[in-house]
Amino acid sequence: MGKKSFYVLIVGVLVAYYAYIPLPENFEEPWKMMWMNTKMKTFVHLATFLELLGIKHFMDSMMIAMSIREVPPVSDENVTVTDTTFNDIPVRVFVPTRKSKELRRAVFYIHGGGWCLGSAALYNYDMVSRWTADRLDAVFISTNYRLAPKYHFPIQFEDVYRALRWFLRIEVLEQYGVNPERIAISGDSSGGNLAAAVVQQLLDDPDVKIKIKIQSLIYPALQILDVHTPSYQENAHAPSLSKSLMVRFWSEYITTDRSLEKAMLLNQHVSVGSSHLFKFVNWSSLLPEKFKKGYVYKNKMYGSSEITKKYPALLDVKVSPLLADDSKLRNLPLTYILTCQYDVLRDDGLMYVTRLRNVGVQVTHHHVEAGFHGIFSFIEFKMGSRIINQYLSWLNNNL
Repeated sequence: MGKKSFYVLIVGVLVAYYAYIPLPENFEEPWKMMWMNTKMKTFVHLATFLELLGIKHFMDSMMIAMSIREVPPVSDENVTVTDTTFNDIPVRVFVPTRKSKELRRAVFYIHGGGWCLGSAALYNYDMVSRWTADRLDAVFISTNYRLAPKYHFPIQFEDVYRALRWFLRIEVLEQYGVNPERIAISGDSSGGNLAAAVVQQLLDDPDVKIKIKIQSLIYPALQILDVHTPSYQENAHAPSLSKSLMVRFWSEYITTDRSLEKAMLLNQHVSVGSSHLFKFVNWSSLLPEKFKKGYVYKNKMYGSSEITKKYPALLDVKVSPLLADDSKLRNLPLTYILTCQYDVLRDDGLMYVTRLRNVGVQVTHHHVEAGFHGIFSFIEFKMGSRIINQYLSWLNNNL
């Protein structure tokens, strides 16, 4: 073997080692998954390197990489697309071009991205928005919001809530021809977190008279108290969203101080004085048996009270909608929750399903056994297309 052939072999082995990830047998399209994960891993490593050099914040680098996939608001023969603002919050609006004899349904959507990344203009969100507007003959509002690390909680929540309240004004609904009795709020991942939080907030808002008919939450992040649930342990190194990256998202939502991230990785970010809140996120009582998989719920390793004093958002129900008490949860609307087996956030969604059903809320739970975090946005995967079609069918039948 010549030197060139040897070097090519070595490079090939290194590339294969870098790209390979062990995947469960029930994963569809494993090679496509490996290629996608390799690209994401490369972006993460590059962003980490630039941050270590002090050149750019990790999330800023990731946002630049993601912005390549943004598309302009281009209308087609089925849907008219416009970028506008609702109470100074940028939104992208999708309206079917065909005339309707009746007032239309509406979906108010909140994109994911860990409160740090993403926008309504990303290609995959734009496509799903078009499909929803066309298939449901519905007005689709895809909202943006200011992002970390420049902005922290409660800015993201407040931006979404301001845009939603604006949309729910009678004159705005009339402008878009929307039936006020047929409105859904939806979101994925951190967008699912914001969707759940704003729907809860609406219950306490005397100025909003419109009742939301549906909340649909796609693998939502619903609690920050315990990042050592079975799904966090089982999927710590899962493709698309690792435990370390999710903890980084959570901590950036609250602060740029990396000490919070370090405390969270040890699950020592909540003080003993707040231990009463763990009953709302106690997975040992809220998870179905098949998802516990032999994991043992141990006494919490509490952190310093200084952390919760410094970051009161850790205990805020608007950050962790699972902290809402039963009296609030029982007033929530018809709910759809999607969870994926290979996702650190799986148990957040499962616990919310249990708590909502316990208080009488009608919940449709769609669990994807071979699913992974982000699949709803990965329309290039066969599984992603199926999940979107199931989601749209449910909306069509219930909204």
